[in-house]
Amino acid sequence: MTPEQAGFLLPIFVATLRKEFPTTLRVLQAVPADKGDYRPAPNSRSALELAWHLASADIWFLDGFLAGQFEMEDDTMPADFSNASDIAATYEESLPAKLDKVEKLPAEFWATPLPFFGIYNLPAVMYLQFMLNHSIHHRGQLTAYLRPMGAKVPNVYGGSFDEPMTECEE
Repeated sequence: MTPEQAGFLLPIFVATLRKEFPTTLRVLQAVPADKGDYRPAPNSRSALELAWHLASADIWFLDGFLAGQFEMEDDTMPADFSNASDIAATYEESLPAKLDKVEKLPAEFWATPLPFFGIYNLPAVMYLQFMLNHSIHHRGQLTAYLRPMGAKVPNVYGGSFDEPMTECEE
């Protein structure tokens, strides 16, 4: 991939990340404070574990771009987080600022292959799409937890029973 090609893709992926951010935030905020232990099956992540994975992975990807490498660190949720609102607050505070920094990385960086745990070695810009896919997948999982927990399901890609679509939505 050339820097020009990467430079073409970058604003498309970044704009999509910016558009997905408020939706993900609304899903995180919809998790009831007293239902973090909910899991639909014994081998499923709890709602709180899934919320943490969703939010922390998005931030981890951005940190990886800024560091120029993906390294698995301790991904344990901070001990002082007691519910999904703590996670949502961290996500809301961290993601936009990191995305602003990531967006300023040069096109040469985005065209350069970046190893991903011996599984992939794609041009860095392609991991923005990977990040989006990962986030959307886990956000869908968490959304499916909401109604059984007694929570309202926010509008994601069109109205939900709890949050009907309006005419002005983009």
